[in-house]
Amino acid sequence: MAENSTAQNGSLGSGATSPQMSEKLLILHVLVGIFLYVNCLMIFTFFKKEVFRNDVRYILFVHTLFCDSLFLVLTNVQLVLSRTNVPILVGLCLCLNMVMSLLTFSTPLTLMAMSLERYVAICMPLRHAEISTASKAVRCIPVIHALSSIQLISFTSILISIVPSSFYMEKRLCNVEIFTVHKWQGHLRSAILQLYFVVMSSVIVFTYVKIMRAAKLASTDKKKSASKGLRTVALHAIQLMLCLIQLWCPFIEMVILEIDLQLFMNVRYFNYIVFILVPRCLSPLVYGLRDDKFFLVLKYYALCGLCKKISPVIILSKKRTNIVFIKT
Repeated sequence: MAENSTAQNGSLGSGATSPQMSEKLLILHVLVGIFLYVNCLMIFTFFKKEVFRNDVRYILFVHTLFCDSLFLVLTNVQLVLSRTNVPILVGLCLCLNMVMSLLTFSTPLTLMAMSLERYVAICMPLRHAEISTASKAVRCIPVIHALSSIQLISFTSILISIVPSSFYMEKRLCNVEIFTVHKWQGHLRSAILQLYFVVMSSVIVFTYVKIMRAAKLASTDKKKSASKGLRTVALHAIQLMLCLIQLWCPFIEMVILEIDLQLFMNVRYFNYIVFILVPRCLSPLVYGLRDDKFFLVLKYYALCGLCKKISPVIILSKKRTNIVFIKT
């Protein structure tokens, strides 16, 4: 089965030199470049202001930025290697896919944690300050990666036990399909993905329903905050759904690959944009552009302080956090 995948990938790579494919790769590079620039700017903004570093929402937000940026760099590298028909050592390809597998689950799990944080803030406001602290958010990140590694550990352990050591020294086109030696490996992977899908979807639905009820019962003063939290969770739900659909893409692509090679290439290109790029572009939208506090500081640094020759200063009070500008 691995040999068949290699042969098919070789055909895929040889067809990648066409002008149409070169144009598609150029478009992807431009989109990824824009995404990485925006992410780096937001990460810089996060570290420049202490108030962001002490807020659970922004700590989890910047964690998604790190994960998404690294994931896109690695997927872009793998895409270029595949389309240019460049074989690499299987062992190196395995390491690349292990990191990508870890990052694939890190983003949706972080989104789940961010939705839970909004649930606590709106439905349990008296306990929010106690539960949602910066130290707990930092400790939550290793837990997220531990949960992300369940599929990785099981898949890698099985692979090591069924293939000879010489397998890792072979040179092949880097693709996750070359590690599916037996059909039952795909079934096991599918079962684990379904478990992730059910758990994360259930959490998102639970938080959305609870916040929706809280928004209906909230007083006039708190209704605006609850409604904004409801929209945030709704965006998380869309983002998470796209990330979860991405988990099913390899299975769909493998079926299409048996039918038509050109259709497979078009579907994989479509899946990359819709289910990998788009959900990771929503993170900057949810907490970067929709958040007034973060957006003002981001705008200042994006324009290198030239907008009004003013500097953003964050003022903290017991009731709210404000940003004002002072002349420099």
